[in-house]
Amino acid sequence: MKIDNHNELSNENVQISYNKHGVNFYNPNYFLVFSDFNISDGIDIVENILVLQNKALNLDNTDDLFKSIEDFMENNQLNGSYIFHNLNNVKYFINTYDDISVITVLTSDVVVEDYYNNLKVLNSPKGFENAKIDFGQIVVINKALSPKVLIRLHSEANKERIRFFESLNLPYHIDNIIGHDDFLALAANMKGDDISDEEIEFGVDINRIDYDEDYDYDDLAVRVTDAVSIALECAYEKSSLSVGILDYFVSLGIQISDLIDTALELMDCEKTDEIKETLEIELYNILEDEDVVSLLIAAFRMEFDISNGNIREVNDIDNISTSQILGLVIANQIGGNKAVVNFNAYDYLKPGIIRPLGPVYSDAFAGLIAGLVTRVFN
Repeated sequence: MKIDNHNELSNENVQISYNKHGVNFYNPNYFLVFSDFNISDGIDIVENILVLQNKALNLDNTDDLFKSIEDFMENNQLNGSYIFHNLNNVKYFINTYDDISVITVLTSDVVVEDYYNNLKVLNSPKGFENAKIDFGQIVVINKALSPKVLIRLHSEANKERIRFFESLNLPYHIDNIIGHDDFLALAANMKGDDISDEEIEFGVDINRIDYDEDYDYDDLAVRVTDAVSIALECAYEKSSLSVGILDYFVSLGIQISDLIDTALELMDCEKTDEIKETLEIELYNILEDEDVVSLLIAAFRMEFDISNGNIREVNDIDNISTSQILGLVIANQIGGNKAVVNFNAYDYLKPGIIRPLGPVYSDAFAGLIAGLVTRVFN
Protein backbone atom coordinates (compact mmCIF):
# COMPACT_ATOMS: atom_id res chain seq x y z
CA MET A 1 0.00 0.00 0.00
CA LYS A 2 1.55 3.27 -1.10
CA ILE A 3 0.23 6.39 0.57
CA ASP A 4 0.73 10.02 -0.42
CA ASN A 5 0.20 11.93 2.79
CA HIS A 6 1.62 15.26 1.64
CA ASN A 7 -1.96 16.53 1.73
CA GLU A 8 -4.45 15.83 4.46
CA LEU A 9 -8.14 15.44 3.72
CA SER A 10 -10.18 18.63 3.56
CA ASN A 11 -12.52 17.24 6.23
CA GLU A 12 -10.48 16.94 9.42
CA ASN A 13 -13.13 14.69 10.98
CA VAL A 14 -12.47 11.91 8.45
CA GLN A 15 -10.21 9.14 9.70
CA ILE A 16 -8.23 6.87 7.37
CA SER A 17 -7.43 3.27 8.24
CA TYR A 18 -5.49 0.98 5.96
CA ASN A 19 -3.50 -2.21 5.79
CA LYS A 20 -2.41 -4.61 3.07
CA HIS A 21 -6.02 -5.65 2.47
CA GLY A 22 -7.61 -2.26 1.82
CA VAL A 23 -8.50 1.21 2.96
CA ASN A 24 -11.43 2.81 4.76
CA PHE A 25 -12.50 6.43 5.18
CA TYR A 26 -14.53 6.91 8.34
CA ASN A 27 -16.60 9.95 9.23
CA PRO A 28 -18.31 9.82 12.66
CA ASN A 29 -20.59 12.65 11.49
CA TYR A 30 -21.61 10.69 8.37
CA PHE A 31 -21.07 11.12 4.64
CA LEU A 32 -23.83 11.77 2.16
CA VAL A 33 -22.50 9.86 -0.86
CA PHE A 34 -23.52 9.42 -4.47
CA SER A 35 -21.49 6.58 -5.97
CA ASP A 36 -21.33 3.66 -8.38
CA PHE A 37 -19.73 1.36 -5.79
CA ASN A 38 -20.30 -2.40 -6.00
CA ILE A 39 -22.30 -2.31 -2.77
CA SER A 40 -24.28 0.93 -2.57
CA ASP A 41 -27.80 2.25 -2.94
CA GLY A 42 -26.57 5.05 -5.20
CA ILE A 43 -27.37 7.73 -2.61
CA ASP A 44 -26.17 6.63 0.82
CA ILE A 45 -25.76 8.08 4.30
CA VAL A 46 -22.84 6.15 5.79
CA GLU A 47 -19.97 6.43 8.18
CA ASN A 48 -17.54 4.29 6.17
CA ILE A 49 -16.34 4.35 2.54
CA LEU A 50 -14.54 1.06 2.13
CA VAL A 51 -12.28 -0.26 -0.67
CA LEU A 52 -10.81 -3.76 -0.29
CA GLN A 53 -8.58 -6.04 -2.32
CA ASN A 54 -10.20 -9.14 -3.78
CA LYS A 55 -7.66 -11.44 -2.16
CA ALA A 56 -8.89 -10.26 1.26
CA LEU A 57 -12.44 -11.41 0.48
CA ASN A 58 -14.38 -14.60 0.04
CA LEU A 59 -16.16 -13.92 -3.25
CA ASP A 60 -17.92 -17.29 -3.57
CA ASN A 61 -21.28 -15.94 -2.49
CA THR A 62 -22.89 -12.78 -1.15
CA ASP A 63 -23.13 -13.99 2.44
CA ASP A 64 -19.42 -14.75 2.55
CA LEU A 65 -18.65 -11.40 0.96
CA PHE A 66 -20.55 -9.48 3.63
CA LYS A 67 -18.86 -11.58 6.31
CA SER A 68 -15.46 -10.74 4.84
CA ILE A 69 -16.29 -7.04 4.98
CA GLU A 70 -17.51 -7.31 8.55
CA ASP A 71 -14.37 -9.23 9.53
CA PHE A 72 -12.21 -6.49 8.04
CA MET A 73 -14.10 -3.84 9.96
CA GLU A 74 -13.94 -5.81 13.20
CA ASN A 75 -10.22 -6.49 12.84
CA ASN A 76 -9.63 -2.80 12.22
CA GLN A 77 -11.95 -1.72 15.05
CA LEU A 78 -14.40 -0.10 12.66
CA ASN A 79 -18.15 0.00 13.01
CA GLY A 80 -21.21 1.61 11.52
CA SER A 81 -22.79 1.74 8.09
CA TYR A 82 -20.73 1.51 4.91
CA ILE A 83 -20.59 1.41 1.15
CA PHE A 84 -18.06 -0.89 -0.46
CA HIS A 85 -16.03 -1.51 -3.60
CA ASN A 86 -13.55 -4.30 -4.30
CA LEU A 87 -10.55 -4.33 -6.64
CA ASN A 88 -7.67 -6.66 -7.59
CA ASN A 89 -5.19 -4.50 -5.68
CA VAL A 90 -5.25 -1.16 -3.94
CA LYS A 91 -2.78 1.73 -4.10
CA TYR A 92 -4.09 5.20 -3.34
CA PHE A 93 -3.03 8.83 -3.52
CA ILE A 94 -4.54 11.90 -1.81
CA ASN A 95 -4.73 15.37 -3.32
CA THR A 96 -6.37 18.21 -1.43
CA TYR A 97 -7.45 21.56 -2.85
CA ASP A 98 -8.99 23.85 -0.22
CA ASP A 99 -12.32 22.23 0.74
CA ILE A 100 -12.06 19.39 -1.83
CA SER A 101 -10.03 16.22 -1.41
CA VAL A 102 -9.64 13.56 -4.10
CA ILE A 103 -8.58 10.04 -3.17
CA THR A 104 -7.47 8.27 -6.35
CA VAL A 105 -7.32 4.49 -5.99
CA LEU A 106 -5.12 2.76 -8.54
CA THR A 107 -5.29 -0.92 -9.40
CA SER A 108 -3.10 -2.18 -12.23
CA ASP A 109 -2.01 -5.53 -13.62
CA VAL A 110 0.51 -3.85 -15.94
CA VAL A 111 4.20 -3.22 -15.25
CA VAL A 112 7.02 -1.53 -17.15
CA GLU A 113 9.70 -4.07 -18.06
CA ASP A 114 13.26 -3.50 -19.30
CA TYR A 115 13.62 -4.62 -22.92
CA TYR A 116 17.01 -3.56 -24.28
CA ASN A 117 19.34 -0.91 -22.90
CA ASN A 118 17.05 2.10 -22.32
CA LEU A 119 14.11 0.61 -24.19
CA LYS A 120 11.20 -0.56 -22.05
CA VAL A 121 7.80 -2.10 -22.75
CA LEU A 122 4.54 -2.46 -20.83
CA ASN A 123 3.61 -6.02 -20.02
CA SER A 124 1.24 -7.98 -17.81
CA PRO A 125 1.58 -11.46 -16.29
CA LYS A 126 -2.16 -11.83 -16.98
CA GLY A 127 -1.83 -11.00 -20.67
CA PHE A 128 -3.53 -7.95 -22.13
CA GLU A 129 -6.80 -9.78 -22.72
CA ASN A 130 -7.27 -10.27 -18.96
CA ALA A 131 -5.32 -7.35 -17.50
CA LYS A 132 -7.00 -4.30 -15.96
CA ILE A 133 -6.00 -0.75 -15.12
CA ASP A 134 -8.47 1.22 -13.02
CA PHE A 135 -8.37 4.68 -11.49
CA GLY A 136 -11.21 4.88 -8.97
CA GLN A 137 -11.85 8.19 -7.23
CA ILE A 138 -13.53 9.33 -4.04
CA VAL A 139 -14.14 13.08 -3.97
CA VAL A 140 -14.65 14.40 -0.43
CA ILE A 141 -16.26 17.85 -0.38
CA ASN A 142 -16.19 19.68 2.93
CA LYS A 143 -19.71 21.03 2.54
CA ALA A 144 -23.22 19.80 3.30
CA LEU A 145 -24.59 19.28 -0.21
CA SER A 146 -27.99 17.97 -1.26
CA PRO A 147 -28.42 14.69 -3.19
CA LYS A 148 -29.48 16.68 -6.28
CA VAL A 149 -26.24 18.69 -6.22
CA LEU A 150 -24.12 15.57 -5.67
CA ILE A 151 -25.73 13.85 -8.66
CA ARG A 152 -25.05 16.88 -10.88
CA LEU A 153 -21.45 17.10 -9.71
CA HIS A 154 -20.99 13.35 -10.23
CA SER A 155 -22.06 13.74 -13.84
CA GLU A 156 -19.68 16.65 -14.41
CA ALA A 157 -16.78 14.83 -12.74
CA ASN A 158 -17.42 11.68 -14.77
CA LYS A 159 -17.32 13.66 -18.02
CA GLU A 160 -14.00 15.15 -16.93
CA ARG A 161 -12.62 11.66 -16.26
CA ILE A 162 -13.60 10.56 -19.77
CA ARG A 163 -11.94 13.64 -21.28
CA PHE A 164 -8.76 12.98 -19.30
CA PHE A 165 -8.33 9.40 -20.45
CA GLU A 166 -9.14 10.29 -24.05
CA SER A 167 -6.46 13.00 -23.92
CA LEU A 168 -3.77 10.42 -23.09
CA ASN A 169 -4.02 8.93 -26.60
CA LEU A 170 -2.73 5.61 -25.30
CA PRO A 171 -1.88 2.65 -27.55
CA TYR A 172 -5.00 0.64 -28.28
CA HIS A 173 -4.16 -2.44 -26.20
CA ILE A 174 -3.51 -0.21 -23.14
CA ASP A 175 -6.51 2.07 -23.67
CA ASN A 176 -8.69 -1.03 -24.05
CA ILE A 177 -8.01 -2.27 -20.51
CA ILE A 178 -8.51 1.03 -18.62
CA GLY A 179 -11.71 1.64 -16.72
CA HIS A 180 -13.39 -1.76 -16.60
CA ASP A 181 -13.86 -1.78 -12.82
CA ASP A 182 -13.20 1.77 -11.70
CA PHE A 183 -15.55 3.91 -9.62
CA LEU A 184 -16.45 7.48 -8.79
CA ALA A 185 -17.92 8.52 -5.44
CA LEU A 186 -18.76 12.05 -4.31
CA ALA A 187 -18.99 12.40 -0.54
CA ALA A 188 -20.36 15.51 1.19
CA ASN A 189 -20.84 16.33 4.87
CA MET A 190 -23.78 15.44 7.08
CA LYS A 191 -24.65 17.18 10.30
CA GLY A 192 -24.38 14.17 12.53
CA ASP A 193 -25.75 15.94 15.60
CA ASP A 194 -29.05 16.43 13.78
CA ILE A 195 -29.54 12.70 13.11
CA SER A 196 -31.41 10.78 15.77
CA ASP A 197 -30.72 7.21 16.89
CA GLU A 198 -34.08 6.20 15.45
CA GLU A 199 -33.17 7.57 12.04
CA ILE A 200 -29.84 5.75 12.16
CA GLU A 201 -31.67 2.49 12.75
CA PHE A 202 -34.59 2.90 10.34
CA GLY A 203 -33.24 5.35 7.76
CA VAL A 204 -32.71 9.08 7.42
CA ASP A 205 -35.23 11.25 5.61
CA ILE A 206 -32.88 13.20 3.34
CA ASN A 207 -35.67 15.58 2.36
CA ARG A 208 -35.83 17.17 5.82
CA ILE A 209 -32.09 17.75 6.24
CA ASP A 210 -30.60 21.24 5.99
CA TYR A 211 -27.88 21.70 3.38
CA ASP A 212 -25.37 24.47 2.76
CA GLU A 213 -26.60 27.17 0.40
CA ASP A 214 -23.86 29.78 0.71
CA TYR A 215 -21.85 28.74 -2.35
CA ASP A 216 -21.83 29.22 -6.12
CA TYR A 217 -22.66 25.93 -7.86
CA ASP A 218 -20.87 26.82 -11.10
CA ASP A 219 -17.71 27.70 -9.20
CA LEU A 220 -17.94 24.49 -7.17
CA ALA A 221 -18.44 22.39 -10.32
CA VAL A 222 -15.35 23.90 -11.93
CA ARG A 223 -13.27 23.29 -8.82
CA VAL A 224 -14.48 19.68 -8.52
CA THR A 225 -13.74 18.84 -12.15
CA ASP A 226 -10.34 20.55 -11.97
CA ALA A 227 -9.51 18.63 -8.79
CA VAL A 228 -10.56 15.32 -10.40
CA SER A 229 -8.46 15.97 -13.50
CA ILE A 230 -5.35 17.14 -11.62
CA ALA A 231 -5.59 14.18 -9.22
CA LEU A 232 -5.81 11.77 -12.16
CA GLU A 233 -2.78 13.39 -13.75
CA CYS A 234 -0.80 13.04 -10.51
CA ALA A 235 -1.87 9.42 -10.02
CA TYR A 236 -1.03 8.56 -13.63
CA GLU A 237 2.46 10.02 -13.23
CA LYS A 238 2.99 8.04 -10.02
CA SER A 239 1.64 4.84 -11.57
CA SER A 240 4.76 4.42 -13.78
CA LEU A 241 2.47 3.53 -16.69
CA SER A 242 4.35 5.70 -19.18
CA VAL A 243 4.25 4.38 -22.74
CA GLY A 244 7.07 4.13 -25.26
CA ILE A 245 7.64 3.38 -28.91
CA LEU A 246 7.63 -0.40 -28.39
CA ASP A 247 4.16 -0.16 -26.82
CA TYR A 248 2.89 1.46 -30.02
CA PHE A 249 4.50 -1.35 -32.02
CA VAL A 250 2.68 -3.90 -29.84
CA SER A 251 -0.60 -2.03 -30.35
CA LEU A 252 -0.15 -2.36 -34.12
CA GLY A 253 0.67 -6.06 -33.80
CA ILE A 254 4.25 -5.49 -34.98
CA GLN A 255 7.12 -7.37 -33.39
CA ILE A 256 10.83 -6.67 -33.73
CA SER A 257 11.19 -10.01 -35.50
CA ASP A 258 8.65 -8.83 -38.12
CA LEU A 259 10.78 -5.78 -38.90
CA ILE A 260 13.98 -7.84 -39.09
CA ASP A 261 12.37 -10.41 -41.42
CA THR A 262 11.13 -7.58 -43.67
CA ALA A 263 14.62 -6.05 -43.77
CA LEU A 264 16.12 -9.44 -44.66
CA GLU A 265 13.57 -9.86 -47.46
CA LEU A 266 15.03 -6.76 -49.13
CA MET A 267 18.67 -7.78 -48.84
CA ASP A 268 20.53 -9.63 -51.57
CA CYS A 269 22.84 -11.61 -49.34
CA GLU A 270 22.99 -14.73 -47.19
CA LYS A 271 20.61 -14.42 -44.24
CA THR A 272 22.89 -15.59 -41.43
CA ASP A 273 22.16 -15.45 -37.69
CA GLU A 274 25.00 -12.94 -37.38
CA ILE A 275 23.32 -10.58 -39.85
CA LYS A 276 20.00 -10.96 -38.04
CA GLU A 277 21.65 -10.11 -34.72
CA THR A 278 23.42 -7.09 -36.25
CA LEU A 279 20.13 -5.78 -37.67
CA GLU A 280 18.34 -6.30 -34.38
CA ILE A 281 20.94 -4.49 -32.29
CA GLU A 282 21.07 -1.60 -34.74
CA LEU A 283 17.26 -1.37 -34.76
CA TYR A 284 17.26 -1.06 -30.96
CA ASN A 285 19.85 1.73 -31.20
CA ILE A 286 17.69 3.53 -33.79
CA LEU A 287 14.62 3.27 -31.55
CA GLU A 288 16.51 5.12 -28.81
CA ASP A 289 16.92 8.13 -31.11
CA GLU A 290 14.48 10.80 -29.89
CA ASP A 291 14.10 12.29 -33.38
CA VAL A 292 13.24 8.95 -34.95
CA VAL A 293 10.75 8.14 -32.19
CA SER A 294 9.12 11.58 -32.52
CA LEU A 295 8.70 11.11 -36.28
CA LEU A 296 7.21 7.64 -35.83
CA ILE A 297 4.75 8.92 -33.23
CA ALA A 298 3.78 11.76 -35.59
CA ALA A 299 3.01 9.16 -38.27
CA PHE A 300 0.98 7.04 -35.84
CA ARG A 301 -1.06 10.04 -34.73
CA MET A 302 -1.68 11.10 -38.33
CA GLU A 303 -3.01 7.68 -39.29
CA PHE A 304 -5.15 7.37 -36.16
CA ASP A 305 -6.68 10.85 -36.23
CA ILE A 306 -7.44 10.95 -39.95
CA SER A 307 -8.73 7.36 -40.08
CA ASN A 308 -11.09 8.08 -37.17
CA GLY A 309 -12.41 11.30 -38.67
CA ASN A 310 -10.85 13.49 -35.99
CA ILE A 311 -9.56 16.08 -38.47
CA ARG A 312 -12.42 18.01 -40.07
CA GLU A 313 -10.46 19.20 -43.14
CA VAL A 314 -9.09 15.77 -44.12
CA ASN A 315 -11.51 13.10 -45.31
CA ASP A 316 -9.53 10.47 -47.22
CA ILE A 317 -6.28 9.22 -45.77
CA ASP A 318 -5.39 7.39 -49.00
CA ASN A 319 -5.00 10.75 -50.77
CA ILE A 320 -2.53 12.18 -48.23
CA SER A 321 0.91 12.46 -49.86
CA THR A 322 2.59 13.99 -46.83
CA SER A 323 2.85 10.54 -45.24
CA GLN A 324 5.55 9.79 -47.82
CA ILE A 325 7.40 12.89 -46.70
CA LEU A 326 7.37 11.54 -43.15
CA GLY A 327 8.75 8.24 -44.44
CA LEU A 328 11.49 10.07 -46.35
CA VAL A 329 12.44 12.13 -43.30
CA ILE A 330 12.56 9.01 -41.10
CA ALA A 331 14.80 7.24 -43.64
CA ASN A 332 17.06 10.29 -43.97
CA GLN A 333 17.31 10.76 -40.20
CA ILE A 334 18.57 7.20 -39.84
CA GLY A 335 20.65 6.55 -42.96
CA GLY A 336 21.08 9.78 -44.92
CA ASN A 337 20.57 10.29 -48.67
CA LYS A 338 21.14 6.67 -49.63
CA ALA A 339 18.36 5.63 -47.24
CA VAL A 340 16.05 8.07 -49.06
CA VAL A 341 16.75 6.25 -52.34
CA ASN A 342 16.11 2.90 -50.65
CA PHE A 343 12.88 4.24 -49.16
CA ASN A 344 11.44 4.92 -52.61
CA ALA A 345 12.08 1.31 -53.60
CA TYR A 346 10.81 -0.19 -50.33
CA ASP A 347 7.70 1.99 -50.28
CA TYR A 348 6.87 0.82 -53.80
CA LEU A 349 7.51 -2.88 -53.10
CA LYS A 350 5.87 -2.88 -49.64
CA PRO A 351 7.54 -6.11 -48.51
CA GLY A 352 6.71 -8.23 -45.47
CA ILE A 353 5.02 -6.45 -42.58
CA ILE A 354 4.69 -3.20 -44.54
CA ARG A 355 2.07 -4.39 -47.06
CA PRO A 356 -0.92 -4.94 -44.73
CA LEU A 357 -0.41 -1.67 -42.86
CA GLY A 358 -2.41 1.52 -43.37
CA PRO A 359 -1.00 4.14 -45.75
CA VAL A 360 0.77 6.31 -43.15
CA TYR A 361 1.99 3.35 -41.11
CA SER A 362 3.40 1.69 -44.23
CA ASP A 363 5.33 4.82 -45.24
CA ALA A 364 6.70 5.26 -41.71
CA PHE A 365 7.89 1.66 -41.43
CA ALA A 366 9.27 1.69 -44.97
CA GLY A 367 11.36 4.67 -43.88
CA LEU A 368 12.43 2.91 -40.70
CA ILE A 369 13.51 -0.25 -42.52
CA ALA A 370 15.19 1.69 -45.33
CA GLY A 371 17.22 3.58 -42.74
CA LEU A 372 18.06 0.39 -40.87
CA VAL A 373 19.28 -1.53 -43.92
CA THR A 374 21.25 1.47 -45.19
CA ARG A 375 22.93 2.05 -41.83
CA VAL A 376 23.99 -1.59 -41.53
CA PHE A 377 25.14 -2.17 -45.13
CA ASN A 378 26.16 1.26 -46.34
